[in-house]
Amino acid sequence: MKKSGFKWSYIFIALLVVLCLVFLFSDTGVSGTKISADTAILYVKDGKVSNFYAKDGIAKIKLKENSQVSEEKFPAKADYYFKYTSETIRLILEVIDENNELAKTDDSYTHIKWDYEPTEPSILEQIAPFLYIGLGLLVIFIVFKMLSSSNKGAMAFGKSRAKISTSTKVRFSDIAGADEEKEELKEIVDFLKNPQKFTALGARIPKGVLLVGPPGTGKTLLARAVAGESNVPFLSISGSDFVEMFVGVGASRVRDLFEDAKKSMPCIVFIDEIDAVGRQRGAGLGGGNDEREQTLNQLLVEMDGFEANDGIIVLAATNRSDVLDPALLRPGRFDRQIYVHIPDVKGREGIIKIHARNKPIDEEVDFETLARITSGFTGADIENMLNEAAILAARANRAKIIMEDLTEGINKVIMGPQKKSRVITENDKKITAYHESGHAILGKLLPFCEPIQEVSIIPRGNAAGYTMSRPENDDSHRTFNRLNDEIAMIMGGRIAEEIVFKDVTTGASSDIQKATEIARKMVTDWGMSSLGFMGFNNDNQLFIGRDYQRKNDYSEKMASEIDKEVKNILDYNYKRAKDILTNNITLLDNMSNLLLQKETIYHDEVELLIEGHSVDEIVEIMNKKEEERRKKQQAQKEQQSIMLKMEELENKVKTGEMFLKNGIITQADLNILIKKRDEFKESLQNQKAEKSSVKEDSHEQEKEKKVSGRKKSGENKQSDNEKKTSNKKKNSKDEEDV
Repeated sequence: MKKSGFKWSYIFIALLVVLCLVFLFSDTGVSGTKISADTAILYVKDGKVSNFYAKDGIAKIKLKENSQVSEEKFPAKADYYFKYTSETIRLILEVIDENNELAKTDDSYTHIKWDYEPTEPSILEQIAPFLYIGLGLLVIFIVFKMLSSSNKGAMAFGKSRAKISTSTKVRFSDIAGADEEKEELKEIVDFLKNPQKFTALGARIPKGVLLVGPPGTGKTLLARAVAGESNVPFLSISGSDFVEMFVGVGASRVRDLFEDAKKSMPCIVFIDEIDAVGRQRGAGLGGGNDEREQTLNQLLVEMDGFEANDGIIVLAATNRSDVLDPALLRPGRFDRQIYVHIPDVKGREGIIKIHARNKPIDEEVDFETLARITSGFTGADIENMLNEAAILAARANRAKIIMEDLTEGINKVIMGPQKKSRVITENDKKITAYHESGHAILGKLLPFCEPIQEVSIIPRGNAAGYTMSRPENDDSHRTFNRLNDEIAMIMGGRIAEEIVFKDVTTGASSDIQKATEIARKMVTDWGMSSLGFMGFNNDNQLFIGRDYQRKNDYSEKMASEIDKEVKNILDYNYKRAKDILTNNITLLDNMSNLLLQKETIYHDEVELLIEGHSVDEIVEIMNKKEEERRKKQQAQKEQQSIMLKMEELENKVKTGEMFLKNGIITQADLNILIKKRDEFKESLQNQKAEKSSVKEDSHEQEKEKKVSGRKKSGENKQSDNEKKTSNKKKNSKDEEDV
């Protein structure tokens, strides 16, 4: 309502301005030709004028000869008109008097009729000053409102920009994968709902809770859930909203924020991305009196200063707790730090189920498998993955989201969309097939590598192809053997090119970087080399202001030793990876041939290749699966169209009943609609009955086959038993004879 009123005020101002301009610059509506006052005086002197009329600043003239106006219509209409002044009228009246005197003695002059009414101000002229004053006051009022309303104007830059919400609908039941975090925050809800329970035991309400975790893990969602569960006002603001180009604005906004919070106690103040304003003081290149530090000082005072804010709980979120000022993290300000972890496999499964509530998921989709595939995904990644899968299913006109849509959604989140339209030569495609086959075979044969989920030669992002692994569990620790197997698997693409084509390409650049990075961390970070239990990494410098140049904590000789150890790890894994691929060259050829035919293969196809199945057999199995999937999707589409048709007929009957009440249609018309609906229902029931009878017949046939098979097996067993008994008798008879 405020916005619409503001628009109407603009419209009113515009109309008022137009009215004033019309009043100032509009001409009179008299007929005739406009002339100047000097010309009018000449016409009067020459005796060409028969009638003259002057009123309200406009003088009208009727000619003596060739006049276009009759006597009756003058002065409403005139031949000429002009604007006059008092001096002009005085001169004209003098000439008229002289002419009228001459007309008595000289026939060449005609008596001029004239009428002059002294000018009186019109109504518009009387109210014009008030209009101008009102317009000026209104403009001043609107400008003031523009500057001060909505906390956006220059007059209100010191006001807080926090958004107040009193009806947050998010609950803890809407969050999965953060059970421990929810338990910690439920105590805050109990504090807000029933503070006497804790104060009776001498416990005080926590001043602040800091939510720390990687981006997308649900820190903001947890804060909203606390507000929704406790049913108290929720003031949310971003850390960047405090800092402006004006000195003192940030501190002023902090004061205003807590003043608003005191009016709504008990309440929750949520500061998102608090690292924008709470960075450690004295760590940058600027002085100690900059705007950011003033804002932080004011925040420290408000959270635990001289005045107590017992009814205000401050929730803050950040993914850079290491850069926050120690004074901000001490007890009394942020009493608790809750680390919101990336969800584990159980948490991911729960998050997938929550986001899949309002989506039609196919029955064959396995949420447990999806949870394993999405290792390392945050809640935001999972939501994005399901949204991408829904878009892919809608693009393919499917009634439900299938497993392929979900796996493609995972790949889009990780690596971007497929680029099937890219023109690729046969030689490049063959190189990519062998490259990815090298990765996949080593990933399958090396004992500490994760199982292979998907291998594709379709370009995606900057990659010409990709090999995706599926972890069996969420191990947070990586062993020495696992890291070596990862390096060997990464080298598989380059080694396959070298074995098959006797040459190497530029496609392994990212593989080289990854393998080298893992090997260097094994030496410098994790102590997995002959250099022993010693760390060499010094990448923990957070601010450029602390050290203007990077310094190593070890000598040049030790740097040379580190490089040698990294080289030894890479050479060792390269050799054993090459030996494995050389011994499995047939498997390498088969997998590359399968990729060239189908472009993408999955875990089952990789297993069949390892088991020794031929490429043709696997292609036939994949074709059968695709045909079954296509038939199932077609059946789902038909079922969906039937449901839509049934819903349409039901709506027509309901609309017909309403039209019958209003007298728009007759009962016969309604009966036609009802008959169509009933016939459609009957046809559906008949189809279901036919399908069920066919199923029963096939079931009976299967039973008969099983019974006949059992009879045959029984007969065979009986004959075998008879043979055994006869053989036993014969053997016993032979023994007796002996």
